[in-house]
Amino acid sequence: MRPAKPLPPSLRTWAEHAVGPLSAVRDASHPRENSRVWDLTDTRGRHFFVKQSPTPAFYERETFGYQSAVPALGFGRAPRLVDTDAHRLALLLTAVPGAPVSRLTLTVPEHRAAHRQFGTLLRRLHGTEKMPAQGRRAAEAAVEHTAAAAEKHLARAGDRLSEDRRTLVRRAADHLLRLTDLLAPGHIHGDAQERNALWSGPQSRPGPGAGTGSPPRSGSGRLAMIDFERSRYAPVVQDFVRLACGPWQDRDDLRTAFFQGYGRPLTDAERHALPCLAALDAASCLTYGPAHGEHDVTERGLRTLDRLEKGIFSR
Repeated sequence: MRPAKPLPPSLRTWAEHAVGPLSAVRDASHPRENSRVWDLTDTRGRHFFVKQSPTPAFYERETFGYQSAVPALGFGRAPRLVDTDAHRLALLLTAVPGAPVSRLTLTVPEHRAAHRQFGTLLRRLHGTEKMPAQGRRAAEAAVEHTAAAAEKHLARAGDRLSEDRRTLVRRAADHLLRLTDLLAPGHIHGDAQERNALWSGPQSRPGPGAGTGSPPRSGSGRLAMIDFERSRYAPVVQDFVRLACGPWQDRDDLRTAFFQGYGRPLTDAERHALPCLAALDAASCLTYGPAHGEHDVTERGLRTLDRLEKGIFSR
């Protein structure tokens, strides 16, 4: 077990200036070394989170996400930004009810409902109808950046990738570039997966370490989204990759429920782009996972490549 990360006194003073005296502070960071998140309780019993971004880029993206896109999700569907401190790369956020879907034992109907609401929220976030010109240009650049990163990941992956799999990744990058002009742009979450989707409801049963939100409340199941540090303009199909490479692999019903909530199916271009993006994500996983000791990330990459090679990756 890693030691708890104490909340720096300067951050506590800053947070108390915004919300008043605190009665409790709990380290809520992920196991990663650069993760710094604290769960705060004030003297009135209200919960907040302080998040210290690992880099200025993550801070700018998350701040932009909360200020520009998250309000479109609706009340209680994402944390509200209370204050920011650019010098400390810190964000002060309200808490939202629920626990990560990835750490809950949900019934089949609950799990489908969670993915249906996930689709609804992402469609609101993507907001393609109001896409500014600079957003469209940024989305096109995001495709080029993703494809260009393939060679870097291949070099760092070393012998974890066979020559056949290297060829698969390179072909995916080339094909993705040819689809650039055909992909719908939007303001994406950037890390849309079950661990960043909090589910609250009377039947929610948390698994170990599920407490990253406030306790589930009674009433019908409800989904909220957290962690917007990778929020940016990009093709909206990029927000489907983590789900397609994760829970959808063995659950077509979850995929169906998601797109019911999203309100439209994949376009032809998105159907071709999704496996390309999955291949590039897999190469990234085989670089990041071993380097940071995150075996689940490594396994996701290997599993995705295996399915792509066998031609069974879901479209």
